[in-house]
Amino acid sequence: MKKFFALLLALVMVLSLAACGGDKGNSGSDAKTDTPPSSADGTATPDASSGEQEYNISVILKTTSSEYWGYVVAGAKAYEKDHPNVHVDVKGATSETAYDEQQNMIETDMNNKDIDGYVIAPLQADMVANMISGQKKPIVAVDTDIDAPEVLSFVGTGNEAAAKLGGEAAAKLAKERGWTEIKCIEIAGVQGDSTNEARMAGYKAGIEAAGGTFLDDEVQYANAVADQAVTCMEAIMQNHPEGIAVICANNDDMAMAAARAAAGNEAYKNTVFLGFDGIQSACKSILAGEETMSVCQQAYDMGYKSVDAVIRALQGETLDEFIDAGASVVDPSTAQARLEELQGYLA
Repeated sequence: MKKFFALLLALVMVLSLAACGGDKGNSGSDAKTDTPPSSADGTATPDASSGEQEYNISVILKTTSSEYWGYVVAGAKAYEKDHPNVHVDVKGATSETAYDEQQNMIETDMNNKDIDGYVIAPLQADMVANMISGQKKPIVAVDTDIDAPEVLSFVGTGNEAAAKLGGEAAAKLAKERGWTEIKCIEIAGVQGDSTNEARMAGYKAGIEAAGGTFLDDEVQYANAVADQAVTCMEAIMQNHPEGIAVICANNDDMAMAAARAAAGNEAYKNTVFLGFDGIQSACKSILAGEETMSVCQQAYDMGYKSVDAVIRALQGETLDEFIDAGASVVDPSTAQARLEELQGYLA
């Protein structure tokens, strides 16, 4: 019996030594692990580089009911088409003054655990900054910046610089049309909106750089809609029966409406009507001799690049604080080429 227990003890010791003599490459601090990276909310996810990772991105815009925002939508959805593992849900308020509607969208999506990242074009940037406070998932602002630490990057136009470019071009053309006194009145968007304020500052800088006068005290607010711009233009014509060299507007819809309202008024036949966005309808209006010129935003690129920025952030990349989508000025000589470009985006 003692011999039996001695043999049993010896066998146990041999087996123990064998177990301790395993592959060193799979033990201790040198061990290689296949632990997947963590997602933005700290949960383990498959390796994005494998192509198996799927992302759900929420895109909340100011509105989806205008041509300009339609290009932003098209760009965001094009990214989804190019990247089948990325699912993009785009929504927007019914108008650019439907503040509560957008806030409800943001609040709902901020509490949706299935969403991996966000693109937001805020109607009220200060309010949105409060709503996203503490959010750990990546957020990118598009079109209008949000001053909040949660926002990793702003994708859009350098609005002030772009508007200055337009103001200078408009003043130059007004001189060519025979105006000796270059006065400019703006038909503005929503009062207090940061994008509107930046464009106004740019227009003023451009007009003044070209030797003109920007009439600060006569700015007309039309809430970014055409019908109100008509009323504003009627007031301008009543106050200035002699005509004004430049009428600049915060977007193309308002510039086109102002041009139509002034049609037939002899004092305004050589007025330069300057819009902003460079949308299809603006190009057609320019070619028809109505709106005169427009500062072109690359709205399609904004939509595409903003979703791309969120995905890159989810994959661990550090984003630039500002991603410039670019801008240019379209006039009768370039309107046809711009029109064909835009038509291709929505084909």
